[in-house]
Amino acid sequence: MPPELGLLAGVGGAALLGLVTGALAIRRQGIYFAMITLAFAQMVYFFCIQAPFTHGEDGLQGIVRKPLLGGLIPTKDDRVLYYVVLAIFLFGYGAIYRFIHSPFGQVLKAIRDNEQRALSLGYEADRYKLLAFVLSAAVAGLAGATKAMVVHFATLTDVSAGTSGEVVLMALIGGLGTITGPVIGAFVVIAMQDYLAFVGQLVLVIQGVIFVVIVLGARRGLVGEFSAWWKARRRPE
Repeated sequence: MPPELGLLAGVGGAALLGLVTGALAIRRQGIYFAMITLAFAQMVYFFCIQAPFTHGEDGLQGIVRKPLLGGLIPTKDDRVLYYVVLAIFLFGYGAIYRFIHSPFGQVLKAIRDNEQRALSLGYEADRYKLLAFVLSAAVAGLAGATKAMVVHFATLTDVSAGTSGEVVLMALIGGLGTITGPVIGAFVVIAMQDYLAFVGQLVLVIQGVIFVVIVLGARRGLVGEFSAWWKARRRPE
């Protein structure tokens, strides 16, 4: 299929999966919510092992990188592809920023801070949480479809629990509740994987140590701690 249709299919498929998963997961909170989403992730993982069209452990190989917009954008050129991926990233980042600073985002903040109060004001918290879940899944689908276009393949690693853990680690390192924190955290985690590749599996141990340090000593993450330090520094004596 054309790459534009492939990207849309990735977004739509992930959003549909998010709708089904979220409809059941949002009924619980805290550790129960995490366990339900983890269980669904494992179900998807084993489905991808068994389904014939995913080719099991071999994954989808030889995904052709076709030009975009009917040949106007030659994505076979790595430099052109870089700017295409950058544009997709900026689009996703801008959409998330717009959602956060919209009335919809303000309601989500209210539900996060005090769900009972939001309910008393007449907001249907479950509906808002489900929509946030679906939007999150759609953005993840866009990222996954883009990755498949770039690297020419998709493997079981993309649907493993380890990948989900990496996303959580990125957000924690950068700072939860911030718009730039997960981006900074992603740079840190990916840089570690690239520049510490020579240590092999020990990179997972290093990531675990960083995770523990962040949770115990810098719970607001890099961006959160820097923002708190900056505000304290500018506060008048």
